[in-house]
Amino acid sequence: MTAKLDPFTAAPALMKSWTGTSVAVASSLEPSLIELVKIRASQINGCANCINMHTVEARAKGETEQRIYLLSAWREAPCYTDRERAALAWTEALTRLSEGHAHESAYQSLRDQFSEEEQVKLTLMINVINGWNRIAVAFGLWVDPALAAKTAAKAVA
Repeated sequence: MTAKLDPFTAAPALMKSWTGTSVAVASSLEPSLIELVKIRASQINGCANCINMHTVEARAKGETEQRIYLLSAWREAPCYTDRERAALAWTEALTRLSEGHAHESAYQSLRDQFSEEEQVKLTLMINVINGWNRIAVAFGLWVDPALAAKTAAKAVA
């Protein structure tokens, strides 16, 4: 895939701000949960760049191959906690917002597993990864995960 443009070059100040916000939101909940949410939203959105990046990051944070491979079938797989299931259902409901009314049942599960503050943090994370998916797909981005980690470190410095 050839990138259409580099958003970091085209709008450096905004992209630095966006990256900084992304890093702040991602550090607000447990890392394993955040990576599962990022991967699942990226699967739904068909963002190969983000699937590649976040599976690498998930493994680096101790996620197992089994749980990464089974993520697209998380409802049928016994290896996810109730908290993770609630987060994944909320991720799917918000990522597929225009497709139906799963929002209410997903929200009930969310309320059962997350405090109000955590609900906001998770919702922001879902919005952030959906934003990254759209940026990457729109501009044909393919970023090496190691390079992305360096970019994120610079954004928060």
